[in-house]
Amino acid sequence: MMVLPVLRLGLSCRCQTAGRTLQQIQRTPLRQWLLRRGQTTEGGHASVRMASIPNAASYRVLGRWLVGCSGLVLGAVVLGGVTRLTESGLSMVDWHLVKEMKPPRTEAEWEDEFSKYKQFPEFKIMNHDMTLREFKFIFYMEWGHRMWGRLVGLAYILPTVYFWKRGYFSRSMKPRVLGLCGFVVFQGLLGWYMVKSGLEEKTESYDIPRVSQYRLAAHLGSALLLYCSSLWMGLTLMLPANKIPDSRNLLQLRRFAKVTGGLVFLTALSGAFVAGLDAGLVYNSFPKMGERWIPDDLLAFSPAIKNVFENPTTVQFDHRILGIGSLTAITGLYLFSRRVHLPRRAKIAIGCLTAMAYTQVVLGISTLLLYVPTSLAATHQSGSVALLTFAIWVLAELRKVGKMELCF
Repeated sequence: MMVLPVLRLGLSCRCQTAGRTLQQIQRTPLRQWLLRRGQTTEGGHASVRMASIPNAASYRVLGRWLVGCSGLVLGAVVLGGVTRLTESGLSMVDWHLVKEMKPPRTEAEWEDEFSKYKQFPEFKIMNHDMTLREFKFIFYMEWGHRMWGRLVGLAYILPTVYFWKRGYFSRSMKPRVLGLCGFVVFQGLLGWYMVKSGLEEKTESYDIPRVSQYRLAAHLGSALLLYCSSLWMGLTLMLPANKIPDSRNLLQLRRFAKVTGGLVFLTALSGAFVAGLDAGLVYNSFPKMGERWIPDDLLAFSPAIKNVFENPTTVQFDHRILGIGSLTAITGLYLFSRRVHLPRRAKIAIGCLTAMAYTQVVLGISTLLLYVPTSLAATHQSGSVALLTFAIWVLAELRKVGKMELCF
């Protein structure tokens, strides 16, 4: 019979000891820090609402998000190129952030939209015999491009708000992510600024209505910068850095890869001037331009610098040189990389870059010789972004191990 009192005494002592231990834990610096971070303990149990702290898992989530966003930007670039090639970009003659999200539905609404288009130079000079059915096609092309742009904006801004509140961003990441969101907004405004240049009456010119090649290059260039920045941040967050022993050859390879990536970007940007001036239609032969290696009208404009941006012959010539230069640089990068001991993933990236470079050159030459068919030209434009993608991947694989990466 003495067993029960002993058991009760033992349980009472253990409860008192547990209570004192819990009180001691609650007075510890850890408990105070948890309270400051908004964490709670309820009912004597360790029911803790953990504050979100950037770590390897959260960085992988952010990396996938940014790579997904870069994929949406890629879609916008491709769709914009097709819109340009089908001459649909000037079909919507005004811009409203919300109102234009609903396209015309009734026949009366379509007639009203078509009547607006008839007031601008493209219809008067080029499409004066266009039917309503044909107008609907070019309208939907431009409308789809604009709606895709809004989707890109939401894909950046809404997750940014969510991740910010959850504490996913480190202090160094916050300004970069805000910069990406700001760049998306700027890109949308720049797109409308570009379209406006094609809607203006040019009484001193008898040329076909087209957007300014300068504004087109700025619009494409900003999209490519947004794409490269998002992809770079995403890959560096997702992929662990290769811990490659530093050597002289590796340092040279990194520099070589950076220069090559810059050259690929410049070549893609020069394509905007080719598209803006329809320069792909002036000399449809290769490797010579007509009967000459260097055409007679290469420097037809004065001052000479004007030819680089406004003379279709010079613009095509420059694009050819940049394309051949990019192919040469990438081939050299591949051959030099064979002298450096690289991880398998880095070798695959360089191999993909090299294969894509040769594919892109074949696409470019074919587009030129076949007088710029829409499908082939769109594939060539998409190939330029694919080439840029592999260049970013190579740079991500060859990067140095950062301080944050050493922690994980």
